[in-house]
Amino acid sequence: MIEHRPFLSLGAIRRDWLDARLHFRFGETGHADHAPLGPLYVWNDDVFAPHSGFGLHAHRDAEIVTWVRSGAITHEDDAGNCARLVADSVQAMSAGTAIHHAERNEEDMPARLFQIWLRPRTPGGTPRWATRACSRELREGRFITLASGDPADVSAGALPINADARVRIATLREGTPVQHVLPMPGLAYLVADHGRLDVGYVRLAPRDGVVIRDEAQLMLTARDDTDVVIVELLRKGG
Repeated sequence: MIEHRPFLSLGAIRRDWLDARLHFRFGETGHADHAPLGPLYVWNDDVFAPHSGFGLHAHRDAEIVTWVRSGAITHEDDAGNCARLVADSVQAMSAGTAIHHAERNEEDMPARLFQIWLRPRTPGGTPRWATRACSRELREGRFITLASGDPADVSAGALPINADARVRIATLREGTPVQHVLPMPGLAYLVADHGRLDVGYVRLAPRDGVVIRDEAQLMLTARDDTDVVIVELLRKGG
């Protein structure tokens, strides 16, 4: 089953510096039917205005994966990590028992990013942070795993997360079909970033999402050049 979540149906948070759309309901914000999918409970489509962002704040017991789509953000945390993440970069942060971090756009142009939060397999633990780049050339026509709770993915270069999920990205070209096999149990959430995409019989506009349930494989056909980001669940219960 493929459930379409059009971008314009998503909950919104708007500040003078932030324009966020919520693929999943968070607190009282968002569509009542946009419930979490297993451990996946936040997928925000964020735009940070120049010279703005989140100051130092705390997280615990969350696996947070951030994909920078354009512009750049600067990360700092109380574990001593500091980095400027440019477009086509991903960071994975395990909050563990607690971590304080700041995420700001210190640039002169807006920053666009996906913020994806997953519930950990087990609570607590030592906080952890890592980052990597994934160029368009590397992901051209195929999915690359950015972060994963599967040790085999981590051995192949994915960032480690403490969750039963993997986060993947592909750059698909207009008119090119791709058949994508999902891991059991066939649960996933997918977003087309900046172009139209057919997922089976469902046509996505840019920034639309789909919930995928009980599907062994997907036929993806790009109607425009687009990036496709997917979170695949690795266990039924999540």
